[in-house]
Amino acid sequence: MTLKLRSVGASDRGLIRSGNQDAQHAGPWLVAVADGMGGMAAGDLASRIAIDAIAPLDVETPEDALVAALQGAIEQATVGIRRAVEEDPERQGMGTTLTALLFARTGSCLALAHVGDSRAYLFRDGVLKQVTRDDTFVQMLVDQGLITPDQASSHPRRAVVTQALQGDQVSPAYATMVPRPGDRWLLCSDGLSNVVRADTLTEVLGERLERDACAARLIDLALRAGGPDNITVVIADVVEE
Repeated sequence: MTLKLRSVGASDRGLIRSGNQDAQHAGPWLVAVADGMGGMAAGDLASRIAIDAIAPLDVETPEDALVAALQGAIEQATVGIRRAVEEDPERQGMGTTLTALLFARTGSCLALAHVGDSRAYLFRDGVLKQVTRDDTFVQMLVDQGLITPDQASSHPRRAVVTQALQGDQVSPAYATMVPRPGDRWLLCSDGLSNVVRADTLTEVLGERLERDACAARLIDLALRAGGPDNITVVIADVVEE
């Protein structure tokens, strides 16, 4: 039996924003979430450039080429965003987060790439773990022991991102992991994670709803919490086939 990735993605504008600056990809080998910033037109463009750069990786990839493939796609996205700003100086400051997971063709390994404050969570054996670390000012304060994670969730500067894809040099985090049958991954923009608590995410993921129903449930919870931002969710299951 070989391990496979089965995924679904969903996105909602939310209740406050006039448009949706998020973008996502949910395929058989690759899942990704990008949250654009820098004004409606520019943020929407930045997240789309990032997803367009990484989407071609949704093919069978050898285990030893996963991280290099992600690095190349992020470099391509960076160049694309830089060119977009050069074409229109009013786009200066535009950027996007990117969190992506690439599954090896053998099913024996996966690689994760991350920059910004979108998140990847792994639900395994009834336990939810946040695998990515937020590139934010408040996470830096938490790391330094100056505030607690609970204080970070309500801190007035919680939306300040310390790095994102903006056309400049960036230092994404990369990791590789060994998948297990039954793993359920959640990739999301902060429109979900800022308003729905981790214990609630654990509860919903533990219900083992179908992927599309799970994504819809999470978006509904974010909307019920006020939906102040765009909400994007990708649910990806590791299954035996």
